[in-house]
Amino acid sequence: MGKTETLARITVDPNPMVDHVLGAPVQTFLIALHEQFASARAKLVASHTATQSASTVGGFAGWNPETAHIRSNEWHVAPAPRDLTNRRTELTGPVSRTALVEGLNSGARVYMADFEDTITPTWTTCLDGQRNLRDAYAGTLTAEFDGEMRAPVPDAATLVVRTRGWHLDERHVCIDGTPMAASLFDFGVCVFNNAAAAIDNGSAPYFYLPKFEGAADAALWNDVIRWTEEQLDLPSGTIRVTVLIETIGAAFAMDEILFHLRDHITGLHAGNWDYLFSLIKTFPEDPDFILPDRDDLTATTPFIRAFTELLVSTCHRRHVHAIGGMSGVIPDPINPARTATMERKVIVDKRR
Repeated sequence: MGKTETLARITVDPNPMVDHVLGAPVQTFLIALHEQFASARAKLVASHTATQSASTVGGFAGWNPETAHIRSNEWHVAPAPRDLTNRRTELTGPVSRTALVEGLNSGARVYMADFEDTITPTWTTCLDGQRNLRDAYAGTLTAEFDGEMRAPVPDAATLVVRTRGWHLDERHVCIDGTPMAASLFDFGVCVFNNAAAAIDNGSAPYFYLPKFEGAADAALWNDVIRWTEEQLDLPSGTIRVTVLIETIGAAFAMDEILFHLRDHITGLHAGNWDYLFSLIKTFPEDPDFILPDRDDLTATTPFIRAFTELLVSTCHRRHVHAIGGMSGVIPDPINPARTATMERKVIVDKRR
């Protein structure tokens, strides 16, 4: 099958940035990525739905007895690459040009460029984010601040990209009439466009992966990553990921998630806010899971503290980073007192 025939299988909604971000080679790669994993992704999403239905009526599984050997045996994940060994401070933000420049220059050791929670994923926003990432990896990123052009400094933060979750579609890209998985689109465009540039700059393609429901999510991502490394002639272990643990299902499968991704994972991140939502979603009919106001559900609440301490102990046992949950605080220049109060709460949380 020739390239022209291959590209006839994909339809991409019009946008002025399409030619720059989604050229023919990228589209060909996306078709292959979709062809390889669309079916497995559909089965995974269906299994999430079935598990949710079972949990709602009291069928939550908890620890999986079939993977007890993974939890009980001693093994470690691959060592982190040089530019992901210090992750004491990470900053999360959008994929706009100004946010990328500010985030990379913030003094944080890692900047998570986010296609998930911090943006509204319009077609223009997603394409603009990919265009900005391409400039960032290529070393040509600039942004204007009050008439002044700025660029990332030489010791800028390490760039990590958060994709959207398995459950979302990218309806602006259809292959054989089916919308592409948003997660595969975000990952595929970024890694195809930027892997070589990242490696040339002494780094590599690094990703944050959200919304895992259990070990099966990790197994599928591992297959995607290994296939991508083969397709792009990247040494095994080049692509690295950090997984957000933000559902009750994933909390009971942290060892298994690390095991499946052991050649590619660099950390687990405690997503406390979404973890609370997951509890509400998983046990809506159980009177034992009626929760108070969210302001009363702090990191010291026993069931949240148990979750975070399990994450820390699991990560330390497997020689991987345990990363604390995000502090959603934005300084308020109009109200310094309010900012000071919020900063004190962040400091207490981070010291803990």
